[in-house]
Amino acid sequence: MAFMVTPGESGFDPKTTYVFAEDGGGAVRAEVTPTFWQELISGSTRDPAIAKIRSGDGWLVGIFSMNPPTRAEMHPAGDEILYLVSGAIDVVLEEEGGERVIELQPGAACVVPRGVWHRQLVHQPSELLAITYGKGTQHR
Repeated sequence: MAFMVTPGESGFDPKTTYVFAEDGGGAVRAEVTPTFWQELISGSTRDPAIAKIRSGDGWLVGIFSMNPPTRAEMHPAGDEILYLVSGAIDVVLEEEGGERVIELQPGAACVVPRGVWHRQLVHQPSELLAITYGKGTQHR
């Protein structure tokens, strides 16, 4: 029996299209435009995907280009998983007893606990896969 293969949809690049994995099992794609982060943080958006990310329960998944400097952030609603695709970074966790530094080389990952302020020290341009339960994320 021969199977016929028909051309299908192309895959997407997680650097330019993030995915919001909803708690209920859905997966919403969000194109990363020049105003993506501004719209997400401000809550002022016409893009239904960005609105879903801002108000929904779930995980934002994407690959981020990391170049110095980075700001500190905190995710009050859930842990964050960071996986280094390329480059070299340290993840600095601000914990009660002081700062804890986790060195990441390509292929290594860490979990940032819910509610912990953290930042990245970028030693060389890097690509970081982040899986973030980001509802209520704060920046400073």
